[in-house]
Amino acid sequence: MPNGADTHCPYCALQCGMTLTPAQPRAASPAAESAAILDVSGRDFPTNRGGLCRKGWTSASLLHHTGRVTEPLLKGSDGVHQPISWDQALQLITAAVKDTQREYGNDAVGVFGGGGLTNEKAYMLGKFARLALRTSRIDYNGRFCMSSAAAAGNRAFGVDRGLPFPVADLDTASVILMLGSNVAETMPPFVQHLQGARDAGGLIVVDPRRSPTAALTSDGGGLHVQPTPGTDLALLLGISHVVVHEGLTDPDFISTRTSGYAAVVRSLATFWPERVQSLTGVPAHLIRDTARLLAQGAKTGGSYILSGRGVEQHVDGTDTATAAINLSLLLGLPGSSRSGYGTLTGQGNGQGGREHGQKADQLPGYRKITDPAARAHVARVWGVDESLIPGPGLPAVELLKSLGQPDGVRCLFVHGANVVVSAPDAHAVTKGLRSLDFLVVCDFFLSETAAEADLVLPVTQWAEEEGTLTNLEGRVIRRRRALMPPPGVRNELWLMAQLAKLLEAPSTFSDDPETVFEELRLASAGGLADYSGIDYAMLDRGEAAYWPYPSGSTGTPRLFGDGFAHADGRAVMVPVTPSKRVRSLADGSLALATGRLLEHYQSGAQTRRVDELLAAQPQARLLIHPGTAASRDISDGDYVTVTNERGEVLCRAELSTTVRPDTVFLPFHFPGQESANRLTEAVTDPISGMPEFKTSRAWVRKASVIKEAVLAVTGLPLHAKEAS
Repeated sequence: MPNGADTHCPYCALQCGMTLTPAQPRAASPAAESAAILDVSGRDFPTNRGGLCRKGWTSASLLHHTGRVTEPLLKGSDGVHQPISWDQALQLITAAVKDTQREYGNDAVGVFGGGGLTNEKAYMLGKFARLALRTSRIDYNGRFCMSSAAAAGNRAFGVDRGLPFPVADLDTASVILMLGSNVAETMPPFVQHLQGARDAGGLIVVDPRRSPTAALTSDGGGLHVQPTPGTDLALLLGISHVVVHEGLTDPDFISTRTSGYAAVVRSLATFWPERVQSLTGVPAHLIRDTARLLAQGAKTGGSYILSGRGVEQHVDGTDTATAAINLSLLLGLPGSSRSGYGTLTGQGNGQGGREHGQKADQLPGYRKITDPAARAHVARVWGVDESLIPGPGLPAVELLKSLGQPDGVRCLFVHGANVVVSAPDAHAVTKGLRSLDFLVVCDFFLSETAAEADLVLPVTQWAEEEGTLTNLEGRVIRRRRALMPPPGVRNELWLMAQLAKLLEAPSTFSDDPETVFEELRLASAGGLADYSGIDYAMLDRGEAAYWPYPSGSTGTPRLFGDGFAHADGRAVMVPVTPSKRVRSLADGSLALATGRLLEHYQSGAQTRRVDELLAAQPQARLLIHPGTAASRDISDGDYVTVTNERGEVLCRAELSTTVRPDTVFLPFHFPGQESANRLTEAVTDPISGMPEFKTSRAWVRKASVIKEAVLAVTGLPLHAKEAS
């Protein structure tokens, strides 16, 4: 029986180190004693140095939550889920898969994975889909998170690793440009790595909202650059124009380590600062100041450019990330010992989860599924003929659009995702889920997506399982079990092994995490994300393991020191230009931006079940500028409707000068009538498949219904029904 463990936080990709120990009884009664299973303490680890955020400190409370699903649940004809045995569940799934594929073909079965799955589960899910289910229809929610940054990184550098350097390298930087990332709320322990730049007056935050991260630039800490939503690409081109035309580039770096410079310079010709000011609303002098600060930092204390979802979750997200990379290359930052470019991975295993096969177009080791050599290598490891591995499937948005459609997916498996809340155009996604012949959801709570399922399967939580994850630095770390799961709960590796046997799949499917990792090592060997030199023993000794880590090497904490991953060793500069039409707001509409809150994470399926976090943020609130609110007769705390072509949200208004007058902000953690993704559009970046999450057009009006009716519609928890 486990007796506590050194492990990592289950939330974001910072993967803060923590120690779990058996809790001391807080009272004599058995009921009180059972309310405290594990105590959480911060552990000294490079990303967090002992600190944790509110989500981390409260993470263990979910392990004994009364809403925990602990046995398979089958939805009856009355819509109510009732317990069944695991044998019954496995037989139902097997029959559903066989019947669906017999009638509609192999690709009528689909899989939707998650960026929070361990490396072992992500790897096995890709193998399970392709060999046991014999389908190409697999993708995951990381498509909503990192896909544009990944596409831009692969295009420019030949490889995608979020941070190609350890996060502690940021400590000594004098200038850090943060593009669309609110780390003060999304990963608070990260803020300590910005302190050196703040002390030097060199923290530059680009965000239409004066977020808590943007507020760190006050009192001489740096600059807050506040563009019109959706104009980040033009802004980056304007900064690059200044770098080129004021002679701030690194000519030696450009000539010896890059290609494409001349074409990029030509593409920048029309983006002089005064024109960019007219496009973005950012004063021309601020554009020049940003360029000069970055260039000065590169020559003295070090400059870093970091991008986040705020500039990437757009239909031109890949090109915007590319513009940020081009700027970094013009300044000679990537591969430097004291400067660099990186993108901040969001989900807990957002990095490892996209490397080993649960993406529609990938095989383990970050191999392309269309590459004959890659297919042959993986087929040898799996012990199957290469022809048994299907070709590329559909990216997440297209996969969800296909649900229940002719020639689409009719039977769907969901692992570690809550698409009813997290996917764009959520109403259409819910409709698609309800049109399926059979929906299987693996979860530890009855999330909004699990509530739609025909069959819910109870799976282990983070502190109940062994495995590995890869954090935002490309560092592979160990997740260690601190306690046994409740009776009836199963690990997804066990589930896939059982189903593979019933479906008579070729190859082997182990339920032992270390055995699976050993196979992952072989499958990744020689790929871009090579894990072949990493094993559990070295991780358990505390050795730092940054991929690529070929067998016999010592790993790669810092990429690009000797060259980039293209055949000629050069980084590729790609000219980009704004193509997205900035919508006019003359019709009374506002730009709707979405994002996170400090207390909640992703769809909120976990954090909304933590009493302390829910009490702090019990409901969605629309941030709206006081002037904008006054023009609509909206007071602080009023209920408002936020509407567009796709749906309607009903929530309270919160007046705030942190947002622009032409913009409103809505967090995306809440379900039902408060769900921000009822309003976002399922239109995608043509390169990455990233949805347009960050900028939608919406109309905001004071709600005309009485308070009691609003509360009945929203279904808010009792403590959220304020006494006013």
